[in-house]
Amino acid sequence: MVSAQDLLSMVDDGNTKTHDLTIATFKTTRLINFHTIETVGPRTLDFRISHRFGAINSKGYNAWGIDGPVNIRLSLEYSPDGRFMFGIGRSSYQKMVDGFLKWKLMRQRDDNSMPMTVTLFAGMYRNALKNQIVNGFDYFEHESSRLSYNFQILIGRKFSPSFSFQVAPWYVHYNMVTAISDKNDMYGISGLFRLKFSARSAITAEYAYRMNKYTNAKNYDSMGIGYEIETGGHVFQVHLTNSFGLDENQFLPFTDSKWNDAGIRLGFNVSRVFTL
Repeated sequence: MVSAQDLLSMVDDGNTKTHDLTIATFKTTRLINFHTIETVGPRTLDFRISHRFGAINSKGYNAWGIDGPVNIRLSLEYSPDGRFMFGIGRSSYQKMVDGFLKWKLMRQRDDNSMPMTVTLFAGMYRNALKNQIVNGFDYFEHESSRLSYNFQILIGRKFSPSFSFQVAPWYVHYNMVTAISDKNDMYGISGLFRLKFSARSAITAEYAYRMNKYTNAKNYDSMGIGYEIETGGHVFQVHLTNSFGLDENQFLPFTDSKWNDAGIRLGFNVSRVFTL
């Protein structure tokens, strides 16, 4: 039976004997929706559950989004050495199946000889919906039409024991787009921070800016604010976000609701790690 332990020892850099490496810049590998620079510790498996309710502006009949529709993602993520990490997941929205790789290219040190951590991220996604006819054509005629990709460079720094910040240029590519005027490539930059105010609690926030015009459909920048608490081997994150999608190829380019008309939704993430 795996005993609960402080997750500060799990969100590690793969070499616990090297004390000058800055550890636990963020508590987990995700903040709200966005990936952080973190990987799990050596020989560590992370089981994650992410859940998003319906929009608050669906009003009282829908219990302000609690009745749904909801989106749920389950994933398993593993690192053999605390530096390289891979994972697979499945979310209910668009029946999306995803896989990703992360690698810590550079690691922050306490003496500032390396002032930041840089992590490389690559994700691939498969839309598993049944074949769909769009404008008289089979949208998923070819298997490759179901695939999309995301690449990011995550750059983060722990400025103090209580404050961490990260920026990340990102790029999303869809093999197949809906309209002939849509572009296959989307790119932008995201930012996020974590402000710790007690031994096991923190306030979090994230925002993604979309830099190019890739569709005539109305979409908005993904944004979230949250509260994070560690409770005996688990990290529980509760938040408000305008994004329904739980995969990078969904929420980065295709968030279709906005904050200023209460198009936001309650959500939570639960992370449980196991040493193998």
